[in-house]
Amino acid sequence: MNNIKGSLILLLTAFIWGTAFVAQTSGAGAVGTFTFNAARSIVGALFLAVVIVIKNVLDKRNNSGKVINTENESHLQTWPLGAGIICGIVLFAAMTFQQYGISVYPQGVAASGRSGFITATYVVMVSVVSVFMGKKMHWITGVSVAGCVAGMYLLCMSGGVSGIYLGDVLVFLGAICFTTHILVIDKFSSADSMKMSCIQFMVIAIISTFAMIFTENVTFAGIKVALIPILYAGVLSGGIAYTLQMVGQKYAQPSVASIVMSLESVFAVLAGWIVLGELLKPKEIMGCVLVFTAVILAQIPGMKKGDTK
Repeated sequence: MNNIKGSLILLLTAFIWGTAFVAQTSGAGAVGTFTFNAARSIVGALFLAVVIVIKNVLDKRNNSGKVINTENESHLQTWPLGAGIICGIVLFAAMTFQQYGISVYPQGVAASGRSGFITATYVVMVSVVSVFMGKKMHWITGVSVAGCVAGMYLLCMSGGVSGIYLGDVLVFLGAICFTTHILVIDKFSSADSMKMSCIQFMVIAIISTFAMIFTENVTFAGIKVALIPILYAGVLSGGIAYTLQMVGQKYAQPSVASIVMSLESVFAVLAGWIVLGELLKPKEIMGCVLVFTAVILAQIPGMKKGDTK
């Protein structure tokens, strides 16, 4: 039952993240990378802070008159500062590579869908990294890696080296950072998800703001144009989705969690097509199919071993 609960939470997370690629693509045309990420992170952190305060008030009201275990109460009140800072630094790198990559795609390129599928390769990378952490590579994992490489070739290199965009490289570097973020979250799975998420966005907001001041020309007009994308990315993709990811990973099996979250790439393509009118070329579509297949295959060994929560 917990696995189903976790899977549904992560499905909602994947939908929000997938549609957020449209917001990021729209916002990239109005403001710089650090401006966008600073604004969305501030919004996300403030949103979570308000939710945490409301939750604490409701918890105190519900627990009034009850006998409280002081040790458990102390644990619940603790803010996982160290975990939040580490997650924030890693996620800052991931978000920066991804957002800047999206912003430098040429006009006419399906930036939302393309970046969505390249980002999804982090699922395969998590499986590969596990090998270097002492786990034996299953032959299916090897097939998934080959499929992912083939898919990336069709998606990004079907026209030769000239078919690779700078955005592809940057988004792929972001995917590597997202791989690290997944592994870091798993290490701190016992921490308070909402508080850790709030701290990580505070960290991203602080670093992005300093970077914005020294590297970008911020205008009120630009922020006004990007306001809706910033709010969507901040409240939904940031404040809600990243917290749901942490909660969902506590309940769902790791292999199932990765598969469900990989649907983010499918939602990205659909949202880009419906909202922005983006279209993928036949070879790019085939590449997407191969990447998605590789993502699914990469999780089969974990399922066969019956990983539990």
